[in-house]
Amino acid sequence: MSEPVPTHPMISPHSERAEGKQVAPPSGAPAWDGPPPPAEYGRPSVGLWDLTGKVSVRWRLTLTYSAMFFVAAAVVVTSLYVIVGNAIEVEWPNLNLRGIPPIEAAIAEAQWRAAQAATKQTIQEAMLRSSVMALVGVGIFAVIVGYFVADRALKPVSKMTATARKLSEGNLSHQRIALQGPNDELKELADTFDDMLTRLNVAFDTQRRFVANASHELRTPLTINRTVLEIALGDPGASEDLKALGRTLLEVNARNEKLIEGLLLLARSERELAVRKPVDVKDVARTAVEQVLPFAEEHGVSVTTELNPAGTVGDPVLLERSVSNLLENAVKYNLPDNGKVWIRTGMADGALVVQVANTGQHVPAYEVNSLFEPFRRLHADRVDSAKGSGLGLSIVRAVVQAHGGNVAAVPRDGGGLVVTIRLPGR
Repeated sequence: MSEPVPTHPMISPHSERAEGKQVAPPSGAPAWDGPPPPAEYGRPSVGLWDLTGKVSVRWRLTLTYSAMFFVAAAVVVTSLYVIVGNAIEVEWPNLNLRGIPPIEAAIAEAQWRAAQAATKQTIQEAMLRSSVMALVGVGIFAVIVGYFVADRALKPVSKMTATARKLSEGNLSHQRIALQGPNDELKELADTFDDMLTRLNVAFDTQRRFVANASHELRTPLTINRTVLEIALGDPGASEDLKALGRTLLEVNARNEKLIEGLLLLARSERELAVRKPVDVKDVARTAVEQVLPFAEEHGVSVTTELNPAGTVGDPVLLERSVSNLLENAVKYNLPDNGKVWIRTGMADGALVVQVANTGQHVPAYEVNSLFEPFRRLHADRVDSAKGSGLGLSIVRAVVQAHGGNVAAVPRDGGGLVVTIRLPGR
């Protein structure tokens, strides 16, 4: 039975004070006897202008177009309402009261005027109801039209965003926006972006040539030095002092070779993947464990595995190197005796997960993120640099990011680290 990997629950960011509950003051602390804080204390004021940072540009344009259209429609409806009212007042026919006695004529005129006012009021109320309904319909229509107008206006920006998301070092040479249309502000922005991509492509080409040249220029002298030292150590006439010096120099040369290999691998990992094929990380992890087992036994560290199938697409060599680096670090920075390392693979929420945990010294939480930077070690390990070159976790992060995943580390309860890799599933 394999020992399960220990779990480490995350600390909830919510506290009793954050939830508004009463929290008793610590013992010995004086209680607050001042006036209570106002109701608005600690509540940020949110105004209309603060909403501009929470609403997308598309909806801001939509609301702007809709508001302008709605205001114009409201002005037209109000003008028509006033014009119709005036027309009813002007074009109303006069009452002919000739030959009617004065009293009856006054009564008839009063009735006529009342009927005129009632008819005018009825017409205006009917028109007002129709105008309000039409205005609501115009408002809804304005929002729909405004959204499509804003969508069409932002299409060049969406194209630039899609191009930027698809960009990588491997397709910088041929991927461009190439926006067609009038020479307006958006086309000028797209052309500027294309020029920047051209400059980036030149910079990456220069970097690739430098890495290739450095690989040759740095490896060759070190290989020659190693050959010369090995020949000198094999000379039977060499003195013991000379052999001791040769062995020391050979160890330094081997360390330099390992450092250069790590730098070149880091540079290769940060570029576009040249190999993409289906990989089962279970097999990758099993191979990495077999390679690290002799090193772990030498340091008295036991390795517990829980390997489940987990498929992805990527470079098997780089993935194997990243898992090996995690295991090697877990063995190096472990307890002197009876240390433990756990590794497990599997699928969780549709993502491939590789988790490596180890016992060891306590790692401060504020130091964890810095461990993924090149040549960064904990304070206790900066003097003793013989354990490694400080590139192991940097290579892991570069490989994982090149495969579209992420890597995170948290301190383990009782000492050590828990490092988790997440990659897209196949």
